[in-house]
Amino acid sequence: MRKLAIIGSGDLGKQIAHLARESAHYQIAGFFDDFETPGNQVNGYPILGQIESVNQHFDEGTFDELLIGIGYKHMDLRQRIFDRFKNSIPFGKIIHASCIIDHSVSIGAGSILYSGTLVDMRATIGENCLIYNGCIIAHDTQIASNSIISPGVHIAGFCKIGDKVNLGIGTIVSDDVSIAMGTKTGAGAVVVKDINKAGLYVGIPAKKIKS
Repeated sequence: MRKLAIIGSGDLGKQIAHLARESAHYQIAGFFDDFETPGNQVNGYPILGQIESVNQHFDEGTFDELLIGIGYKHMDLRQRIFDRFKNSIPFGKIIHASCIIDHSVSIGAGSILYSGTLVDMRATIGENCLIYNGCIIAHDTQIASNSIISPGVHIAGFCKIGDKVNLGIGTIVSDDVSIAMGTKTGAGAVVVKDINKAGLYVGIPAKKIKS
């Protein structure tokens, strides 16, 4: 069984370790975290070291694949860390057993799909994405890398979701809509037309309230 290391030992890192273990994807090697002491235990797994030591531990065979457990409050950091290691260390992928994924779907390295998600034909999910519980991603929709799709989001067909987009819980995106890089939506937002400028969008229909 492949050994997985996770960058970040907070709530998201713990979730990823649980998901990886429960889905029988990986043996958990431990966490890398700049704010924890190496050797300490988090949920029964060791802090392997700080982020600076990732390459050293990989070369020593401590782990085989890497995932990022840094959440929506640090979107730029998630991308920087992924870009830093993606050409030197293999990134893992977790797809919960309860997901329904069409055979034509493409899912990039470093991405994680939580339970109950459905991804329809010819949809694409980029690298380093988090797709939370119960999402529906309809046919031919594209989700760019480094994006986070919160629980219960429904995205209709032929949509284009940009890089580092964070769709809030219960967001609905109408068909053939494009959403600009770096956009965030609030809980329950309904996006019915293209979003061309990044910002925070809330309401029905979704309107920009903050840049």
